[in-house]
Amino acid sequence: MKRTRIVAALIATVIAPFALAGEPVKGDPSKGQQIASTVCAACHAADGNSAVPANPKLAGQHAEYIEKQLKQFKAPMDPKKPEDWRGGANPMRGIVTALSDTDIANVAAYYSMQKPKPGKGQGKDVAAAGERIYRGGIAAKGVPACMACHGPSGAGIPVQYPRLAGQHSDYIVAQLNAFRSGQRANDVNKMMRTAASRMSDTEIKQVAEYIAGLR
Repeated sequence: MKRTRIVAALIATVIAPFALAGEPVKGDPSKGQQIASTVCAACHAADGNSAVPANPKLAGQHAEYIEKQLKQFKAPMDPKKPEDWRGGANPMRGIVTALSDTDIANVAAYYSMQKPKPGKGQGKDVAAAGERIYRGGIAAKGVPACMACHGPSGAGIPVQYPRLAGQHSDYIVAQLNAFRSGQRANDVNKMMRTAASRMSDTEIKQVAEYIAGLR
């Protein structure tokens, strides 16, 4: 019971700043489909079920989360941080710059309504170890359970916590490494950076493989 209260309080603390921002812009899925087919399909597939392990699956992702991420890609970069995750070899910044806020809302709405295809993790032993981390965290290192924010089934929480179920393990590994190094820093209260910094390469791989097969 005590642990449940702590998790609930943690989630409430992180979500609170977003509750003050008001309702997100509601997009038009039909207009978003046009953008997805012409702008996004090459990397994420027209239906959001990317077949490329390095590119995230967007099908079924929360519209609010997609919109938040795209707007952050579009936001001005800090010249003092050339290692920013949005720059360098990342093509997203150039692509999103050409989209209006309405375009972003539309494509987010479209992808959120697409049916995600199930993923598949590699290796039962690796996934089993990852499940223990996802569901129970790593107490000895102070790593919280992933499901506290992303849910037991990987469904996530709109706005702040993305849907993870079935996501490519390669993509999960890359993002956890980016959080661990500080290259990616768009997490509220440094939650992901703190958790990832306490995880080994093996632990990151394990939890990524479990997430890939999560349904």
